[in-house]
Amino acid sequence: MALPAPQRITVPGTTLPEVTLSVHDTGGPGDPVLLLHGWPDRATLWTHQVEALSAAGYRVIAPDLRGFGDSDRPEEVEHYRMGALRGDVLGLADALGVERFALAGHDWGSALGWALAMSTDRVTRYAAFSVGHPVAFASAGFRQKAMSWYMLWFQFPGVAEQALPAHDWQFLRAWAHASFPEGHALPARQIADLSRPGALTASLNWYRANVDPATFVPTEVPQVPPIRIPVLGVWSDGDMALTEGQMRRSSEFVDDFRFECVEGSGHWILEEAPEKASELLLDFLRR
Repeated sequence: MALPAPQRITVPGTTLPEVTLSVHDTGGPGDPVLLLHGWPDRATLWTHQVEALSAAGYRVIAPDLRGFGDSDRPEEVEHYRMGALRGDVLGLADALGVERFALAGHDWGSALGWALAMSTDRVTRYAAFSVGHPVAFASAGFRQKAMSWYMLWFQFPGVAEQALPAHDWQFLRAWAHASFPEGHALPARQIADLSRPGALTASLNWYRANVDPATFVPTEVPQVPPIRIPVLGVWSDGDMALTEGQMRRSSEFVDDFRFECVEGSGHWILEEAPEKASELLLDFLRR
């Protein structure tokens, strides 16, 4: 099943200019579920889950987040700070007439989902794929820091822009796409997206706006209020960038937390284990 034809929806800015997002919305009267992709993806990452949730009667909304897919790609780094990204999601919900919604996120979409779960009562429940609670992630220890090395490398303007596309994206293929068989659609789609003018820098701006090298290794664990809504945390044992601990320890910051491990999958659980991911998401939404 293909995603519904995308709509172009302009989200008004607050302290930053407005952006226009490309959004797939199945419509209908069912309970709304918003799906947020990560780096370097677009809404099509969720194709299997959109089909499964739609068949179960949910209204599914999957945007290309700013900087990705067919949505606007502002040039300035400050236009990718978490406050602006949260505003995009809430502004999109307003534009579609959605007051409260269930939420799922993967990778940077998961980090954005945690930020929304902590800052608004409009989220009814949250499913986080791959990336755990921000405090659990920040304090996860040396192994996680070593696996997150690329976050610091991405901070240098122009460096990753030169190295990543070299030799037909050889490094990206070997690092991020090693778990995919040759010819799989996901690596081809990501590379085609990143190859467009300005798209690689726009995607890296998510890191440059939201990862501070000065606090990459925190000296103190921030105190944050607990998340009261139900949260599902899904991690895969073949993830090249994220440890099990940073997801499991999310339970320390959530009143009602459920952990699930998907065995035999790499980082892109939604495409590498689509049936299992859809099953877990549906079961969580029905509880």
